[in-house]
Amino acid sequence: MLKTIELGTISLKSISNSRLGSVLPVVLALVAIWAYFGMTEPAFLSPRNFYYLFMQSSVVGTLAVGITIVLLIGDIDLSVAATSGVCAAILAVLTTNLGIPAPVSCIVALIAGVAIGVFQGMMSALIGIPSFVVTLAGLLGFQGLMLKILGIHGAINVRDPFVRGITTTTLSVELGWATVIVCTTLFAWSVWKNRKKRLKLSLEVNSQISDFTKVFLFAIFAVSVVATLNSYRGVPLVVIILLSLTFFLGWVTASTPFGRTLFAVGGNAESARRAGISLKGVKIAAFGIVGFMAATGGIVGASRYASVSFNAFAGGPLLLEAIGAAVIGGTSLFGGRGSVWNAILGALVIGSLGNGLDLSGAGAADKLMFSGGILLLAVSIDALSRQGRIQSRT
Repeated sequence: MLKTIELGTISLKSISNSRLGSVLPVVLALVAIWAYFGMTEPAFLSPRNFYYLFMQSSVVGTLAVGITIVLLIGDIDLSVAATSGVCAAILAVLTTNLGIPAPVSCIVALIAGVAIGVFQGMMSALIGIPSFVVTLAGLLGFQGLMLKILGIHGAINVRDPFVRGITTTTLSVELGWATVIVCTTLFAWSVWKNRKKRLKLSLEVNSQISDFTKVFLFAIFAVSVVATLNSYRGVPLVVIILLSLTFFLGWVTASTPFGRTLFAVGGNAESARRAGISLKGVKIAAFGIVGFMAATGGIVGASRYASVSFNAFAGGPLLLEAIGAAVIGGTSLFGGRGSVWNAILGALVIGSLGNGLDLSGAGAADKLMFSGGILLLAVSIDALSRQGRIQSRT
């Protein structure tokens, strides 16, 4: 029989069952990685390294947020990196080869990403092909399409100031601190709003201390990050863009009817269907969101690398890192559980691990083995957690 250890008004069991419990493992993993490399590699905790760490994690984080949406409904998108590469290639051709204004090119790339996502969602929802098969075919097909778009050289340089400015622009010190205030306020408001709504519906809620701790930890993290970044160049614009998209999708998944349908479909598709939820519509919409985030990641990648190449997107480990970030962040591969905010933390875990191994002189083989081990551990914890929840219901 499972015993609950009481700590004042909080219990370890209540913490593990709350949303705070879902984020604690990834936070502790991130702190452990930072502490270890901070002691072994003094340069790891420098403001300069943290600046580039956030830049390196931006593409993976963007894709991980998108993948989280399809994982919530119990599906997967194996083509997200290839889709990102196709959209980046479209952007590069339009801006560099054809001279089309960058803002227009970015919009076209975003539309292309959404179209790809919706197409794959329709193939799976309307025809009944498993998403694994559809997106695996998309992975191969879009890799070839990317090479076709890039041409014989396999790469196109991107020098447009607008595109490059996405990752080279930083906020002033004042705007950086204003961002902390705004983000912390919005986060606290979303926690309070969600708590109020659940109480109104007579649903189970976290303890007040649990919610307060979550907001407090978010504020401490935000202050620490901005203080560190301000001591070097400032907060990168791309971080603000990613946080804005994550906040919007976090609000959608947690506070809107559509978000509740995502969790309902992922938790029990048959029950959701009997409740009148359109499973096909939800799946198509979810894949459309993934396509949009993939296109956004392609634009960010083109800006950061100042070029678009096959190896940087479709031919590299980007896909596995994005899926790994979502899973490490606590999103279940079985559907019905996850958070876009945790996906960002998962991306930081993978980015921090790779960054620390680079500083320590580790080779590519070591980085891949460490990343694979962490991913396997995260999936194992997810599977064991799911078994525990099933047993607790019986």
